[in-house]
Amino acid sequence: MAGKVFFSVSMSLDGFIAPESPEELMGRQWMELQAWVFPLRFFRENLKLGGGGEQGRDNDIARETFERTGASVMGRRMFDAGEQAWPEEAPFHTPVFVVTHEKRDPWERTGGTTFHFVNDGIEAALDQARETAGDRDVRIAGGGATILEYVNAGLIDEFSVAVSPVLFGRGVRLFDGVDASRIALDQVRSEPSSRVTHLTYAVRPR
Repeated sequence: MAGKVFFSVSMSLDGFIAPESPEELMGRQWMELQAWVFPLRFFRENLKLGGGGEQGRDNDIARETFERTGASVMGRRMFDAGEQAWPEEAPFHTPVFVVTHEKRDPWERTGGTTFHFVNDGIEAALDQARETAGDRDVRIAGGGATILEYVNAGLIDEFSVAVSPVLFGRGVRLFDGVDASRIALDQVRSEPSSRVTHLTYAVRPR
């Protein structure tokens, strides 16, 4: 049985998931947006930062998101930014399919992450990811434009947003350009923690 196609992101209270410029990706606002993740035990384990870290519901959700994912898909903008920032042992530990216009040989990293470059569209990338993931889920990792492409193509089954108490004012807005005439949502979960509010929605045709 095939798994779900989903995305899971942190979002500012005013609807942004990333700064406008890749050069600002590790800047103050983005660090504030992701601040709920950094203290978690799972985050420390996954990045090989040593023991310790917080447990609790935020940690459980981060771990569950990782464990359900059998393969990931991302856009070239996210890959280009991450290629410079990720450690040698990239944090995915699964195959990752990068939607791009260029041909490139697979890039294998330690720890089980191999980046595959797909230059014939989002559906081809998803087909390859599904085949690799088996009965686990496929995560559309980002960035915002790639997520939106999959949403508008009707290829997302579910998504989760961790709403952080931070305001960006400008940046990459999660649903900027969504085809709302085709998309309907059913709320699956709303769960606050001390740092963020976790929202999960099932997606269906309108």
